[in-house]
Amino acid sequence: MRIEEALTLYEDSLLAAKGLSVKTVEDYKEDIRLFLRHFSDLKDTDDLRPTDIEAFLESQADQEKSQATLARRQSTLIGFYRFLARRGITHFDLEDTPRIKQEKRLPVVLTFEEIEDLLDQPDLSSLSGLRDKAMLETMYATGLRVSELCALPLSAIHEEPGIIVVRHGKGNKQRTVPIGEFALGYLRDYLTQARPVFTKKSVKKPKETFLNAHGQPISRQYFFLAVKKYAEMAGIDKDVSPHTLRHCFATHLLEGGAELRAVQEMLGHTHLSTTEIYTHVSERRIMSAYAKYANRK
Repeated sequence: MRIEEALTLYEDSLLAAKGLSVKTVEDYKEDIRLFLRHFSDLKDTDDLRPTDIEAFLESQADQEKSQATLARRQSTLIGFYRFLARRGITHFDLEDTPRIKQEKRLPVVLTFEEIEDLLDQPDLSSLSGLRDKAMLETMYATGLRVSELCALPLSAIHEEPGIIVVRHGKGNKQRTVPIGEFALGYLRDYLTQARPVFTKKSVKKPKETFLNAHGQPISRQYFFLAVKKYAEMAGIDKDVSPHTLRHCFATHLLEGGAELRAVQEMLGHTHLSTTEIYTHVSERRIMSAYAKYANRK
């Protein structure tokens, strides 16, 4: 079978079976095309060899491609080869192929001073500023994902016990996250002063907590840009995003003595190993502070 024909079959299977977006499938195809350009003599599926993937990745490594890029391209090519094997087009097995391990990137975490500077940037004299302040404080106080924050229904907020009930993940799982009085105070200000004004411009009564000036739910894109803007206003020279607030929530809790299991539950992590990365962040910050202290002696 001609390679181009096999590639078209693979594209169709990805779109149908995995439900991937057209953009993601195009990214997969581009990785495969890079592979095919590297081996210009590969015209037919009979020309494929199991060792080709390793040879291609070695050439990519020589070009100083990142571990993440190499790992993605290896995964794409193995998926393509396995598809051909399942269809009986090729007959070699890649089950024992060692996978490239991606480097674990420690998340960006702000110091307590930086997080305070960031949270102090919204203009509380404006309705949008009240909303942004409430969103920032809520996210830092609860560690919600940005998607959870933007979709947070009013019914999820329970002021009297000071908790937020979040539904997340497959199976619509539920977790309960405490929210402190400090963040609740700004949330109340927004709910009583800003949100009623925003809802007047909404066609139907919105269930979401955080709304834009037209009474529509706040988009993730808006909040992403808002956090970037406030970080720049605060003079923070780090790659800050909404997820940074979640990282700060977890890291600062652990540095304050919180138990790892408790942080895992509040973040909604299925596996403890996912939460453990924050212990490395804490250790790094602690050692950095110690080194600074030691050098002053």
